[in-house]
Amino acid sequence: MQTNHQAYIFEIIKRKINGEDSLGNVVGDILSISQDAVYRRYRGETLLTIYELEKLTKHFSISLDSLFDIEDHKVIFDFQPLDQFDFSMVAYLNNLRDGFRYVKQQANPHLTLSINNTHLLQLMNFPHLVRFKLFFWAKTHIQIKEYEDRKFKYEKVTEEAYTYGWEILRTYCSIPSRELFDPELIAGFAREIQYYFNAHLFEDRSYAIYLLKQLAEFTNHLKAQAEVGKKFVYNTQPPANGNEYEVYFNETLNGFGTIYYKSDDSDGLYIAHNILNTLHTTNRAYIDDSLQILDRQFANASIISQTNEKARNAYFHKLERSVLNIIKKLELELEEELM
Repeated sequence: MQTNHQAYIFEIIKRKINGEDSLGNVVGDILSISQDAVYRRYRGETLLTIYELEKLTKHFSISLDSLFDIEDHKVIFDFQPLDQFDFSMVAYLNNLRDGFRYVKQQANPHLTLSINNTHLLQLMNFPHLVRFKLFFWAKTHIQIKEYEDRKFKYEKVTEEAYTYGWEILRTYCSIPSRELFDPELIAGFAREIQYYFNAHLFEDRSYAIYLLKQLAEFTNHLKAQAEVGKKFVYNTQPPANGNEYEVYFNETLNGFGTIYYKSDDSDGLYIAHNILNTLHTTNRAYIDDSLQILDRQFANASIISQTNEKARNAYFHKLERSVLNIIKKLELELEEELM
C-alpha cells in the first residue's frame, strides 16, 4: 500500500470523527495499539498492515474501490448477505438509521432519490404501514420460514422501533432532497394490502381497510410537502427555513430505486437490491454513469413542487382515488359477508 493511500485513509477518518475525539484515541482503540503507534502510521513512518486496513475500513465504512485504482468496469458493493440478515422491524430500522446518521454527519449533505413504488423513508410517518411492508417482504417475497404460518395482525409498534423510525424520519427530513416520482407510486403497496385481504392473510380483515386509509393519508402528506417545497413530519408544520424538497413527476416508470447522497466530504450510491436489501458503492465511475441516467430522468420529468399546481393536484388526486376505490371495494365485500 502506498503512503498516499494511507494518508488519504487517515484524512477520511479525521472527517468522520469530526473533532469529537482524538485520532490517537479512536484508532488506537480499534487497532489495540498505542497513540504513539497511531501517529507513526498517521505520519507515514509505519505502514498499516493488511489486518489493520481491514479493521479501519470496516469500522468507518470506507470502500476500498475509492482508495485503489480498480478498473472502471469492475465495482465493489457493500451489502448484507441474506443468511446474516435479521428480519425484525427493529433490526431493519437500526441498519437504516445508521446509514442516515453517516450521511447526516457529513458537511452540507444532499439527497437525490428515484422512487420505485414505495417511498420507505416518507412511510416512516406511518409506522403501521412500515410494519405491514416489512412483514409482506419477509413472508411473501423472501419467504422466511418463521413467517410461514403467521397472519398479519394489529400490534402496537414497540417503543424501540418507534424511536428508530422517528430518528430516521427526522434525519431524512433535515437533509435537502430532489426526488423523482412515477405513476406507480404506492400502487403496488395498495395491491399488496388488497392481496392479503383477498388471501385471508389478515387476522382481522378490517385492518386492511385501516391500512389503506393510512395510505390515502400518506398521499395527502406527500402532496402537502410538495405544495410548500419543504419536508416535514406528519401532523406538524413545515419549517420556515431548510428541509428543501424538490419533487418531479416522471410520466413513465422509474427503472429502479436509487438514493444518491453528496456532501462536501464525499458521495455514494444506494441501490435497491433483493427486495429489502441495498447495494452501496462509492465507485467513481459507477456513480458517474448512474448520475447520467438519473439526470436524464429528471430532465424528462416535470417539477410538481411549489410550481405546476394543476399537474401536482391531478397527480396526487389520481393516487388517492386509486386507494379510495380499493377501500370501497373491500368495504362492500365485508358488508356482504355480514349479510
